[in-house]
This record gives sequence, C-alpha cells and structure tokens, in this order.
Amino acid sequence: MAEISSPFGTWTFDGEVLRITPGSHRRVHKVRKTLGEIALPLSTFTGLSYEPGRRSGKLRVRLKDGADPLSLVAGGHLPTNADPYQLTVEPEQQQAAEYLVDAVRFTRRPDDDPESFDRYALPGPSVPVTVSVGEATVSCDGRRVVMEWGWQAPEAKRKLRRTELALDAIEGVDWLPTIGLNDGLLRFRARDVPTTLPPEADPHCVRLVWGTENELMTVLVAAAVVARLPHPNAPAEPEPEDSSASAPDASTLDEVDGVLRRLRELGDLHRDGILDDAEFATAKQALLRRLSG
Repeated sequence: MAEISSPFGTWTFDGEVLRITPGSHRRVHKVRKTLGEIALPLSTFTGLSYEPGRRSGKLRVRLKDGADPLSLVAGGHLPTNADPYQLTVEPEQQQAAEYLVDAVRFTRRPDDDPESFDRYALPGPSVPVTVSVGEATVSCDGRRVVMEWGWQAPEAKRKLRRTELALDAIEGVDWLPTIGLNDGLLRFRARDVPTTLPPEADPHCVRLVWGTENELMTVLVAAAVVARLPHPNAPAEPEPEDSSASAPDASTLDEVDGVLRRLRELGDLHRDGILDDAEFATAKQALLRRLSG
C-alpha cells in the first residue's frame, strides 16, 4: 500500500483503488469537504503524476473520458483547493508523492481495462444538494431542479419567484465560474427550448457574480444533474416506430405544456424590457417551430 497524508488530504492506493480523502486545512475548499471520500478504481484513471513547484508540488490524477460527471461539468475550471483530483504537496512530502506515483505506474491493469466509458463509473455528488448564491437558491433532489429567485435577481426572474425543471426535461448543463471580471453561470438546457436568451433573462440560468460566496459550490448541483442525465458516450437509441396515427402520449402533452409555459415567460420578459424585439421574435419563432413540428 502507498499513501501520502497531509492537512490538505490523504491519498491511498492499495493496488486496486485510489482513495482520496479531503483534509481539514482551512485552505481546503468546502466543495472538496462536501464531496467527502472518493474511491477511484484503477480502471477509471489513466495515471497519476507529480508536478513539482517552487514552493510546493502537486499530485494530479487523470481520469478517463466519461468516467466522472463532476470532471465533465467542471471542465478543468476548479482551483486546486476545490478539485478532488489534485493535491498540494509540501516539499518534505515529495518522496512520498513520487512513491505513490510509481506504485500506480507499475501496477498491472486488468485485462478488460476500458479506454473510455459510456456510463458514469463514479456516482457524482449525493442528493439532495442545495446551494444559495446571490441571484437564487438552486437545488436538485434527484428528480427535479428548482431555482428560488432572490432579491438580487433581475426583476423578470423575481416575478417568477420559482423555476422548476424535471430532470427528464433537461438535455444538458453548462457551468462556468467567474473568470476575472466576467460573470459565471449555471445553466440548465431544457430539451427543445432555445438557449438564445442572455443569462440575466434566462429563467433556466443562474448567474454567478464575482465575489459570490458559494460560487464554486454550484458545481455540485451541476454534477448531480449531469450524473442523472443520459451519458454523452452512450450508444444511440433506435429510432421509434412511426406512431403519427396514434393519440399523443402523456410525455408529448407535457412537452407541449412546457413550450407554452416558456412562451408565457418570454412574453413577460419582453414586456418588462429584458428582451428587445429582435431577441423576443427569435426565441418565440424557435418555440413555435417546435409546436408545429
């Protein structure tokens, strides 16, 4: 067994699983502490590296494509103190870090070791998960996403008070933290609903403004949703048989209802001046094409 332990975290490799446990140091972000221990089977990562630095080094594990919903949604934007797959290494622990790297490198991999995954090998954050930021309180309970709009939200969103999306109505999630002076966002892309609206006008998008205390915590909501959506590498499902002559089923009626509700939301945004005439017309036509299609 190979192990490195510090106030920033403990990484242990037993020849089959790399166990990553967050430390108690004040610089360890609460994203990391909330996730808790993560167990990575050898088949889920391509390798482990140690990167020396001037004051401290860094251990980094490289996950395989499609193994982890958190890595997919974070897109490399988490800083080291919030990223579970990076560990700060003090100079006196360099030897332990290099020994851990070698232990992984020289361990024989299983014969059926996959190159990538078409289903998530890791579960992602547990639910329910709730995070409050300046604009809203956003949560996922495993069945739906709810955004409760707060006083810092634009007036159009405050009037809605609450936006709710069933997970089976979501086709994807976009997450980006603030970069420099540019705001970040957490956007849930609803199936068959255009995403041409700016973040401040989109009732499916929470803006992450610079200085927001829980900005990075929103990645947990994003990852919890992504973990429950169809995997991007999953085999394509066969085309359904033509059933145009049959009556619409409940899912079709729900879809129509969702589009009509979205049209009402667009009308409110246009009336309140959040959307100009061109933006309103573009979004409205996209929805109407969906209804006529």
